[in-house]
Formats: sequence, structure tokens, C-alpha cells
Amino acid sequence: MDIERRNNVTVTGNPRGRTVVLAHGFGCDQNMWRLTVPALARDHRVVLFDYVGSGRSDPSAFSEERYGSLEGYARDVVEVCEALDLRDAVFVGHSVSAMTGVLAADAAPGRIGALVMVAPSPRYVDDEGYRGGFSREDIDELLASLESNYLGWSSATAPVIMGNPERPELGEELTNSFCATDPHMARVFARTTFLSDSRDDLKKVTVPTLVLECAQDVIAPREVGAFVHRAITGSKLVTLDATGHCPHLSAPEATNEAITGFLAGLR
Repeated sequence: MDIERRNNVTVTGNPRGRTVVLAHGFGCDQNMWRLTVPALARDHRVVLFDYVGSGRSDPSAFSEERYGSLEGYARDVVEVCEALDLRDAVFVGHSVSAMTGVLAADAAPGRIGALVMVAPSPRYVDDEGYRGGFSREDIDELLASLESNYLGWSSATAPVIMGNPERPELGEELTNSFCATDPHMARVFARTTFLSDSRDDLKKVTVPTLVLECAQDVIAPREVGAFVHRAITGSKLVTLDATGHCPHLSAPEATNEAITGFLAGLR
């Protein structure tokens, strides 16, 4: 299979610079990184892609069995890295993609040499001694609503995820992105995302890691950012002066500054 076509891979930026891979979150596509690419492209080779089932990926490659677990999405990452023969790349993952980056780095050592985790969450459901932000009843209700009326769910939920109600155009953009996703594939991705538990995988991370959290985020509260930071030895935690779950859209300057500062410090 042509992996680059399957995942709608785009390569831009400085071909002589270190490669940075940008990975979108649930209900999104690579266009969500458009405000970050210019900040990276001068000094870095930038790789963007769409997970199968998202954006302009090849829908014929979708398999409910494969994408019913985060490992399936991590395989997309590994196969993109292999197709481009990437070495020591920096993987920047938003939301659930932060965890697929963790899994991919473990599955293909040498391909990914550093991680940037933007608003990550290894588990969305509260557990004993752990606050993920949602009860199991909350998640069950969310998934039931998504199953029964995906477009209605998207219109109601996307603005909440985005935050920044004083800037409604941001919520509208995320709503449009959600609504453009095939409902069946989105349902599979949603269940995989919101029912995952990758807390133990954080202990496997051995590469330099930057954890970016937002000051206010209903999807990944600050307790989660602190948990991820503690779990990854040597990681750096930065709290952005940003509201919502998509700081690369709502606070791009602060997000880009944190990412480029981290990249500058890498060997």
C-alpha cells in the first residue's frame, strides 16, 4: 500500500533541518496545524498526515478492528515514519495523538527521538487516585449521544472542547472539522480515544519530552498534565496561558514559542 497516499502525507519546510511530525487529534486533520507550520518550516523539515478515517486519508484503508485500539493509530505513525525513512524525528501530538506518539516511539525506537505532547491525556475516565476529568457515566453518555446523532453531538460538543466562547469562529471551525468526518469512523475513533488507558505506557518513554497543558481545559485538566509530567522521567511541563483544548489554534504564538524553544534545546 502507498502509505503516503493512504495517510495524505505532506512534507514541507527545510529539507536540511531536523524532521518534526505533526499529528492531529480526534475529529481533526492536518489543517489544524496551519498556524504552527510557518513557525517550524524555516529551520525544520515538517511532516503532516491524516490518520486513516480522518481528513483526506484513504477511507478504503479503514478497519474497525485495527482502529479499535490506539495501537492501530500508532501503526499509522510508525508506517509513515518508515515510508519516509525518518530517523530521530520529533513527534508533536495533540490530545489523543500525544499517546499514539508514546506508543509509536516504543514500537519503533530510533524513528522518534523526542516527543511534544499538546494537551495530552492517558486516561479520560476518573479512577482511584487519578482524575481524568470525566466519570464513566459521563463518557458513556457522551458516546451514546455520539452514536445516536453524530452531527448534533458535534455541533454541541466541539465548541465546548475548543473553549474561548468569545471567539465563536474557533468553535465553528472545530465543529466543521468534526462534521466533515465520516460518522462511523468517528465513532470508532471516539470510543478508542475516550475509553483508552495508557497510563502505564508513559513509564516506557525514554526520549526528551515536552508536556504542554492549557491553564483551563475541560478535556485535559491540569491534574492530568501534572500526572503525565510525573510519569515521564526528565520531562518538561509548560502551562500555556490558554483556554480550551486546542492551543495551537486558540493561542498559536504561545504554543509555537514553547515548541520552538524545546526544539532549540535538543541535540
